[in-house]
Amino acid sequence: MSLTSATGLRAGRVSVRKDRAGGEPLAAGRYGAGFWTVAAVFVTAMAFSTVPTPLYPLYQAHDGFSTFTVTVVFAAYSLGVLTSLLLAGHVSDWLGRKKVMTSALALELLAAALFLATPSLPVLIVARLVTGLGVGMLTATATAYLQELHSAHRPGSSTRRFEIVSTVANIGGLGLGTVVSGVLAEYLGAPLRVPYAVFAVLLVAGAVAIALTPETVRRPDVRPAYRPQRVGATHGVPGYPVAGAAGFTSMAVFGLFTSVVPGFVGGTLHHPSRALTGLIVFAVFAAAAAAQTGTGRLGARTRWYGGLLAQAVGMAVLAVGVHLASLPVFLLAGIIAGAGAGVLFKSAIGHVAGTAAPAGRGEALAGLFLAAYLGLALLPVGLGVASRSMSLTSATTWFTAVVLALLTAIAVTTRRHGLTAEADSAPSGPDDVEAGARPADRDH
Repeated sequence: MSLTSATGLRAGRVSVRKDRAGGEPLAAGRYGAGFWTVAAVFVTAMAFSTVPTPLYPLYQAHDGFSTFTVTVVFAAYSLGVLTSLLLAGHVSDWLGRKKVMTSALALELLAAALFLATPSLPVLIVARLVTGLGVGMLTATATAYLQELHSAHRPGSSTRRFEIVSTVANIGGLGLGTVVSGVLAEYLGAPLRVPYAVFAVLLVAGAVAIALTPETVRRPDVRPAYRPQRVGATHGVPGYPVAGAAGFTSMAVFGLFTSVVPGFVGGTLHHPSRALTGLIVFAVFAAAAAAQTGTGRLGARTRWYGGLLAQAVGMAVLAVGVHLASLPVFLLAGIIAGAGAGVLFKSAIGHVAGTAAPAGRGEALAGLFLAAYLGLALLPVGLGVASRSMSLTSATTWFTAVVLALLTAIAVTTRRHGLTAEADSAPSGPDDVEAGARPADRDH
């Protein structure tokens, strides 16, 4: 079966709640408005998670810690994401999307309060850990929520809108946070406070908006026994390990640029501008979002192999850029690699969201994001550790070699198992939206 061949299968199977007055299904317009509301909140929450990226040189100057310590801070964030995905990323399948999203936003608000309290290193580490906990809860939940709101709003339609919006919100939000933070820090006063204050207001507004959005999961009469995310399970999704590997490699590329850009631009290239740092990171994520949007009509095979190829070319150009200490080449590498990673990540998310059973959609997506954030954490942290015993240029070269090897393995596995054969698929019909497909009614 195609890695994206079953995208959209059973996509219409969401629980449509009845309004209290007439007992009729909620108007499709409310689900449409809810879809865009969740997308906007998703963007805001992901943007908040990258606010500190262009500010790390300021934190270093304040507390006098090394570039390696920035890797420790990044590791704290990654640990929070992975812990949350493992323990809570899947519970929205039976607890409800709204409740879990609201809880995730509350954690991010707590992190904003910590950032605003003091710029000291211990608080910075704790704040990044809490941010990661919120992001881990939110990513899979918001993605599943968008899929279900899309299906309720447009039953029987293509899932292309969901795939584009969900991945652009995720990846685009990560890039947006860096540029907004960099610009606010560069041109307004109190650079270690203003960006967090702005996003704190936006997060509060987001929580209010989610409270007004229709729920898509009917909570069971008897709550299932809690268990952590199942690691290693395929969740009934064909090609799930390959999708996970694609997510791992794609997010590793984003993690590289997020963690390396401040040191490379500010240190190696001697460009101290926080706005420039934010814009370069934004360019990588913006390229991913643009590629995700622009490749929506391409076939599955073209998207999949195109993403692999672009990511590989970008990593090769990156090695050249750091050896030449050239900002234009470095930026070009980021744009090419970001575009490839974005397309590959979009394909993986669309496949898992579309082929997973409704009762386990959140859990399947949580597993995918768990693999993806392992890539975001392990390889960049490994790069930071390696840079203690070798130059950043040498460490980045080794990182590039590892990513190229992973991309080759994904391509070989995909070809061997025929996971990108084209096939037509569509969501279930309108009747399935009304049917008894109640995601939370079954003990998964």
